[in-house]
Amino acid sequence: MSSVVLDASALLALLNQEPGTEVWSAVIGGSVISAVNLSEVVAKLADAGMPETEIRDALDPLGLEVADFDAEDAYRAGMLRPQTRGLGLSLGDRACLALARQANLPALTADQAWVELRIGVEIRALR
Repeated sequence: MSSVVLDASALLALLNQEPGTEVWSAVIGGSVISAVNLSEVVAKLADAGMPETEIRDALDPLGLEVADFDAEDAYRAGMLRPQTRGLGLSLGDRACLALARQANLPALTADQAWVELRIGVEIRALR
């Protein structure tokens, strides 16, 4: 059973072992991530020049539960746009928040601005 929904920024910070993330490394094995956010992480690693096999070698052992993103999820994420527009949240950000809301789990992010959100989702910032 998952205990937290990971945002792409949180997973990247954890993978990069950024300061302050060591406390959160224990939650990785019990977390879920939207397929949209996983795609963002893969894209960032690919942009950095990492080959697909290395990306899979880095991500697969984490044992992340990957949540599909279907039509209902698209509506849930889309309906968050008016409430999150002021903070400039992306589709990936809203996919994470929509999953957290739907699963009734906290969202873990490296984006401190999310703490300001009042959308019925517990936000946990890495730092």
